[in-house]
Amino acid sequence: MAEAGIGVDIVEISRMKSILEKTPAFARRVFTDEERAYCDASSRPAAHYASRFASREAVLKALGTGFSQGVGRKDVSVTRDKLGKPKALLSGRALEIAQELGVVEVALSITLTGDLAVANAIAITEDARPKPKEEKVSTKERVAQTFKEARSVLDELEQLQQSALSEHLDDDPQDALGA
Repeated sequence: MAEAGIGVDIVEISRMKSILEKTPAFARRVFTDEERAYCDASSRPAAHYASRFASREAVLKALGTGFSQGVGRKDVSVTRDKLGKPKALLSGRALEIAQELGVVEVALSITLTGDLAVANAIAITEDARPKPKEEKVSTKERVAQTFKEARSVLDELEQLQQSALSEHLDDDPQDALGA
C-alpha cells in the first residue's frame, strides 16, 4: 500500500431518512448497537445515520476495498473519542485488510451540510506518520561546536607534547639541553 489511502463518500440525508422509514430493520442490519443508540438519541437521527454510513464507505475506499473481499456491514463502525471527535473502529475482515496493508491509524472527518452527510477517511501507514522534527542547529552554532571540538584536540596534543618533553627531560637532563 502507499503511505496513505484516501476515501470520501457522500450520502443524502433525505434518502437515508426514507430508507429508515420504509425499512426499519435496515438500522439493525447495518449499524452497531452503540451507533444506533447515538443516532436515535440525536435531534436529527437520519443525518447521523447518513454520516455513519458515509463514514463506512469512506473508510473502505481508503483501504482500497468496498463491501467486498468478505467485509461485513458492521466491520467498520463509528464511535467518538472523549472530545466528541469521530473515530473509525475496524473489526473482522476490514481489520484484517488494514493490518495486511500496514495501516496503523484511520483518520476520519464527518460533516453535515444541508441535505448531505460527507465523510473523509485517511488510512495511514507507519511510513506516512509525521516524524519528530530534528532540532535545527544554525550555521553559527555548528561552527562554534566544530571550533570547540578542534580546540579540545589541540589542547590534548599540547598536553601530550608537554608530557613527552617532560619524560625526556626526566630521563637525561644533559641530553635534553644539547650538552
